[in-house]
Parts: sequence; structure tokens; C-alpha cells
Amino acid sequence: MTATGTGARIAPMRPEHAEEVLSIYQQGIDEGNATFESTAPTWEAFDKAKLPEHRLVTLDGGRVLGWAAVVPVSDRCAYAGVVEHSVYVHPDARGRGIGLALLTALLASTDADGIWTVQSGIFPENTASLALHQRAGFRVVGTRERIGRHHGTWRDVVLVERRSPAIT
Repeated sequence: MTATGTGARIAPMRPEHAEEVLSIYQQGIDEGNATFESTAPTWEAFDKAKLPEHRLVTLDGGRVLGWAAVVPVSDRCAYAGVVEHSVYVHPDARGRGIGLALLTALLASTDADGIWTVQSGIFPENTASLALHQRAGFRVVGTRERIGRHHGTWRDVVLVERRSPAIT
């Protein structure tokens, strides 16, 4: 477990964190600028989709303040080292460095596992997430314009990626 500099610690995500993880996810969904999803999945669906070795939570006194996880972008062998990530922080815990600590720990985990690209799509209106990703070493690779409808409105998605410095 790793200290975040906020008194909280980062730990592997476990099934006992499921309720809080999914609640934080739903809160992000409800805010309208985190994802195209309309509801958080069941724990079973979440657990099946996310790579088990790259799931983290930030805990403060046993309370989950945020989480990060990755999914493979493809089952094709050429993309074995490419994942898409998510990072969510409870609204009450934002502005404390938890997102950056989670993302930094996640990148250390993926680097150690030989994953060479971590990517994500972010709504351009989610300026806090874009700033977080820039601080964590991600770069903008482009914008997919009007890529999907969200609550009846066409939305753009800014594509960000971070290449592992461990992979040459």
C-alpha cells in the first residue's frame, strides 16, 4: 500500500470495495462529463471487464475515496500492451491529489507489467480530468468530433495517451 501524501493510502481493489467503487462511478456518471455510460455496471460485469492486476483504490480509514482500473483495448495480440483506463474520485475528495496519486500508481503498475500504452477518451468539458492527465504525462493525440450521443447531444471526445518510458 502506498501513501498519497493526503493521509490516504492506495491499495489493490478488492470485492469488499465494490459498493463504494460503483457508487463513485455512478456519481461520476450522474455529473454528465465522465462517460457515455448512463448507469454503473453490476460488480460482476465490472469485475469481468477490468484487468485484475491493475485495479486500485484510495482508502482513508477504510473509506474508498477513488479508484482506477484498466481494460484491454483489443483481444488482438498486436494490442496486448495497450489498455484504456478509468480514474474516478469521490466528489468530496477532489482537489486533494487523489486522482494524480491513483493515476501515478496505476502507471507504475502497467509499466512494470510491460504495458506500453495507456489511453483514454475524455469529454473536452471535463477540464479537471484533462489537466490531471497532462500532469501525469499523458498527451493529447486528437479529438473525435461528434463521436456519440449523450443525453440527446452529440459529444466530442479528446483522446489522450501515455507511452511507457520503460518500453523502448
